[in-house]
Amino acid sequence: MNIEPRKYKIVYCTPALYSAGGVERVVSVKASYFADVYGYDVTIIITEGQDKVPFFYLSPKVKVINLNLGFEELWGASFVKKVFLYLKKQRRFKKLLKHELMRICPDFTISVLRREINFINDINDGSRKLGELHMNRSNYRNFDKRNTNFIKNLFARFWMCSLVRHLRKLDRLVLLTEDAKVDWPELKNIVLIPDPLPFHVEEVSSLSEKRVISIGRYAYEKGNDLLLQAWSKVEKVCKDWSLDIYGMGDKTSYCQLVNDLGIDENRCHLYDSLSDVKKAYLDSSIFALPSRFDGFGIVIIEAMSCGLPVVAFDCENGPRNILTDGENGYLVIPFDVDAYAEKLIRLIRDETLRREIGANARKSSQRYAIDDIANQWKQLFEELDQKK
Repeated sequence: MNIEPRKYKIVYCTPALYSAGGVERVVSVKASYFADVYGYDVTIIITEGQDKVPFFYLSPKVKVINLNLGFEELWGASFVKKVFLYLKKQRRFKKLLKHELMRICPDFTISVLRREINFINDINDGSRKLGELHMNRSNYRNFDKRNTNFIKNLFARFWMCSLVRHLRKLDRLVLLTEDAKVDWPELKNIVLIPDPLPFHVEEVSSLSEKRVISIGRYAYEKGNDLLLQAWSKVEKVCKDWSLDIYGMGDKTSYCQLVNDLGIDENRCHLYDSLSDVKKAYLDSSIFALPSRFDGFGIVIIEAMSCGLPVVAFDCENGPRNILTDGENGYLVIPFDVDAYAEKLIRLIRDETLRREIGANARKSSQRYAIDDIANQWKQLFEELDQKK
């Protein structure tokens, strides 16, 4: 007798869906797949972006609950006001999230390890609690190491000890790479499941467009300043190629850097985020990822799936777990802009090499197909369900 697989009830907890970030993309993709393909009852609970629509496609079967807490109000506040607002909003967050989880009674509650990790294990709604972490440990709290001091470092150590206690209580902590697992020797509840490729690709880039593309926030950790420094060298010897960068955030300092470096603005463009990233990949011939650190790098596998060779710094975690240097892309010594420029120039000048590495990249990307990654999550759900 065939037994119908259980249709699980799942709740995701994540801050927002309206921005073009990697976490927003991954949560939207997995939630939509679980609802559409597996028939799961999926709800996403967010705290920000009241009246804003999701940036990425989200299945109409997925329910979204916005608690409208406005933690983003803290961004521009003074330290004293920030502490007061945080404590006030956090108390309300705990009350509202507990109410929703008790009402929904999910089988699994999945946190992306933001503010709810401080109390989610204490909510007795009957669900298994899972966490998924999309960045490496050393950069989890302070992204920009230029702005640290003794007090911040002391607080970061205290906060990390508290975080580890909360993570131990989770039924499972899902990490993306082997390197990430090594970062957490205190934890015995780790499972490795990489992020999925967000889309199916029928066609591949012709690799004939004389365009290098990069996608990533205009933020220190994403290293767009390093890419511009490298590009200032590339454009001098590859005069008919262009660089297009897409991302959310404040471009002011990067526009100034373009000017300071004397980069040709007709061949280097800084754009806002775009929703149709697949078309952008297909209309390009090389993908550049200049991140100073990256938990995974979903844009890498997106570009690879479209047949693009990738050049990335061999930074902490992400790229080195996806790319094999010289086979499906290049890993450059962090953060050697001269070496980075040299790899871009090599791919630009050698079309045969570009096509060979691009073909290998496409093959490598298939191990991140959404069907396979979703099945790993399904197996995890079933394993935990059997232990109840």
